[in-house]
Amino acid sequence: MKAVRLADGLRLFVRDRGTGTPVLLLHAWGETHRALDRLVELLPDGLRVLAPDQRGVGGSDKPGRGYRLEDAASDVIGLLDALDLPVAWVVGSSSGGYVAQQVAASHPDRLLGLVLVGAPRSLSGIDPLGAILEGFHDPVTPADLAALNGRLALPDTIPRDFLAVQDAAALTIPRHVWLAGYRGLVQATPPTESGRIVTRTLVLGGADDELLDPTQAAELAAAIPGSRLVIYERTGHFVLWERPERVARDLGEFIAAGA
Repeated sequence: MKAVRLADGLRLFVRDRGTGTPVLLLHAWGETHRALDRLVELLPDGLRVLAPDQRGVGGSDKPGRGYRLEDAASDVIGLLDALDLPVAWVVGSSSGGYVAQQVAASHPDRLLGLVLVGAPRSLSGIDPLGAILEGFHDPVTPADLAALNGRLALPDTIPRDFLAVQDAAALTIPRHVWLAGYRGLVQATPPTESGRIVTRTLVLGGADDELLDPTQAAELAAAIPGSRLVIYERTGHFVLWERPERVARDLGEFIAAGA
């Protein structure tokens, strides 16, 4: 991990691995870069893989403001600038895919391509977790996370030791970041409505998504002209956590085909 200072002064911690084509991985809300551990290890050689802790989580700065969807997208561009990368592939998991869509809609010239994994097309009018988050303590406790995980219904196919690492990482997130980040997502105008995504795009979705409507993956692909849609059977919302090997393979093949 290394600290990268953005032009606006924000410091982000980034896992920077390998050399070659730059691929920026964006974790979901409530996660850190540790959520991407298994994917990073499975990706092919010839890629420079960048996995930052986004604003407010892990080792990165945790300011009191700046948690709108537009802010998250601006941080991505600021990180590419700080790393002197004019372009990169951008991969987003779950709500990290919402951020990736905003980057693609606002800064299409900075993307080599876009991969959206279990990502929503719209979170407008959806508030499945707000009541649980309002009950979070400050600082957040393991009991708070247990209540949230119970609502998310994490499948048994995800290794327990991996989930333990995620819970420990999630405890680095202050209560104000949990709430502000969540509000920033559910209050945002969907990027496919506020702009137009023209970037070459792969959409990976779970057929049994229990958190989002399973039709959202198809709706997202339909909203991005020329995108490719792949649905994983017997897979829920946590596509990356449930099928890391297949995501790595599909991602690697998609990047290779666009090289």
